[in-house]
Amino acid sequence: MDNKKTKKIVREAYGKIAQGQEGCGCGTCGPETIKFARSIGYSEKELKVIPPEANLALSCGNPTALASLRKGEVVLDLGSGAGFDCFLAASKVGAKGRVIGVDMTPEMLDKARDNAQKSKVRNVEFRLGEIENLPLADKSVDVVISNCVINLSADKPRVFQEIYRVLKPGGRIAISDMALLKALPKNIRESVEAYIGCVAGAVLVDDYKKIVGASGLKKVKTTVQSYSSCIDPETKDPIGRALLESLAPGKSLQDYVVSVYVEGYK
Repeated sequence: MDNKKTKKIVREAYGKIAQGQEGCGCGTCGPETIKFARSIGYSEKELKVIPPEANLALSCGNPTALASLRKGEVVLDLGSGAGFDCFLAASKVGAKGRVIGVDMTPEMLDKARDNAQKSKVRNVEFRLGEIENLPLADKSVDVVISNCVINLSADKPRVFQEIYRVLKPGGRIAISDMALLKALPKNIRESVEAYIGCVAGAVLVDDYKKIVGASGLKKVKTTVQSYSSCIDPETKDPIGRALLESLAPGKSLQDYVVSVYVEGYK
């Protein structure tokens, strides 16, 4: 799919998720979102500082843990959704630090801003924008984080060029994302549900590392995480159900998909 079509699909789907009209990410909803967050690396202490309404199970790792955030830093979250990682990052950088969440889905931004107001978190802000064209000045942030979002872009090289642009000299990235061990079957690559489920837009692990390095970032490290499908085989969520049903008999997502942590420096 081209980037324009992909953006339209993703924007509409995540708008419905934000408004509760569609199933949550990874086929996980309701009380199961807490269990899911624990399974991908969030501690009980971390989950206590995140508004429950911000947890939509749209993650594939814990980039804030990888980032080793420090007091006073400026952090940018690409595809911030309802603010899940932004609120955690805000607690780590403190009152003198700042967190900026960028998302292209107005409904998600409304939800994130409402969560911030209710939780009285003042060192976080949310901006409408695309990750291929970030609404930030050059050399303005210390750290860029992202969680299961960059795989949704059909122009990943442009995303990392933008990341490089907005990072301060010496700045760093800490990204959790989905990547492939081998090419997906054609029916899944062309599946709308697979795009929404953060699978169809993923690239091979080696290709991911090359894209990051080509942006100018240095000391790029891509760590493959063991990954078991976050979609419960018994899920009734329509997105998760459709994605599982698109697999050939005897196959599972573990045969193709892994989560990765990506690090790098400017």
